[in-house]
Amino acid sequence: MSSGEIRAADTSEEARTQTFLEEIFRPLHRVEQRRWARAYLRGLLHVTGRKTPRRMARTESLPPAAAQGLHQFINASPWDWEPVRRRLVLGIAGSTTPYAWTVAELIIPKRGEHSVGVHRRPDPVTGLTVNCQRAVGLFLSAGAHCFPVDWSLVLDATWGRERRRRLRARIPETVTARPLGGHVLDFAAGVAAEPRLPEVPWVLDLTRYDDAGGVLAGLARQRLDIVCEVEPGQVVFTDDHFPTVITVGELMEGRYARQPPVITQAADSAAKAMPIHTYAGTVRLPRRTTGRDDSVRYQVLKHPALNGRQPARYWITSLTDRPVKEVMASVRSRTAVRTAVATLREHFGVLDFEGRSFPGWHHHMTMASAAYAIRHLPGGPGPVPSVPAPAAPAEAAS
Repeated sequence: MSSGEIRAADTSEEARTQTFLEEIFRPLHRVEQRRWARAYLRGLLHVTGRKTPRRMARTESLPPAAAQGLHQFINASPWDWEPVRRRLVLGIAGSTTPYAWTVAELIIPKRGEHSVGVHRRPDPVTGLTVNCQRAVGLFLSAGAHCFPVDWSLVLDATWGRERRRRLRARIPETVTARPLGGHVLDFAAGVAAEPRLPEVPWVLDLTRYDDAGGVLAGLARQRLDIVCEVEPGQVVFTDDHFPTVITVGELMEGRYARQPPVITQAADSAAKAMPIHTYAGTVRLPRRTTGRDDSVRYQVLKHPALNGRQPARYWITSLTDRPVKEVMASVRSRTAVRTAVATLREHFGVLDFEGRSFPGWHHHMTMASAAYAIRHLPGGPGPVPSVPAPAAPAEAAS
């Protein structure tokens, strides 16, 4: 490729990036807000180490007052993050071929007690009790990547009832302390309400959810297809073959589960094959759990314990008319989302929010999601175009 062709390609990538950014940030009506957004985005993409407004301003050679402006844009500016995220997910869906929705938990360690939502809880990875914020993200899986498109902050009971702390952190009245499954169902309702979004399965790991059956019932009410991993005793089903409810583990140990195994790719490794046993028929959630949605039928899948070290794994899917190999192929999104979360932690600053407010946290997570999309969309939209420094910090809060 000649130098002229390289310059033309760079110009084309910059133009695509510029168009993408203009579409995402169109809900920010003030020109200065859009300029601060682009400056913050450049900082997330190009600053090494902690992504703080001060480091962003210094690395990008912005005026000294820019650090204050970036901070105010995130923490004080009243822009609504929801329309920005809606345009972000529509842009991602239109630029890729999605195959699954999935959800991941994010633990954000904190030192003090004043950041919104901070509390002490066990880290699901290390098992150690940490002082942290707990977040859950919605991801759209496409190709080799899972793109973050929405976020929710999980509040504990203290943040749910202490009015003074809520007012100080500017938490809306509608945001309450709820189990993790409630946030997942909110994501699902939002996706179901937007007809332009892809109708792809929800691939979830429900093994640590307190009410996996309730999550399944809520997804059924939205008529969403699912592929969900569960523990053997976590969910009960009913069917014509047995008079009472029965757990997934009991079901797959019974005589009706004697189907020849299907050899397919491992759920979380492209290099291994795994036998998958299927239940001979289909099952329903108990009527008392789902009400009018008890007509939804599910297939139960099992990967048996083969070496005595790893326990058997179980999946429930509403994709009863699809081959087992196709169903299990969608589970690769669980590996992709773990990689995405690690990348967001290491390179896009999701742990680095400096502020205490609920809107500020959502603003920062929205910008981190946009930065991830810019870096990983197919075809590489390229580096974010340089922008003039915004006129004055006070404009950021307008």
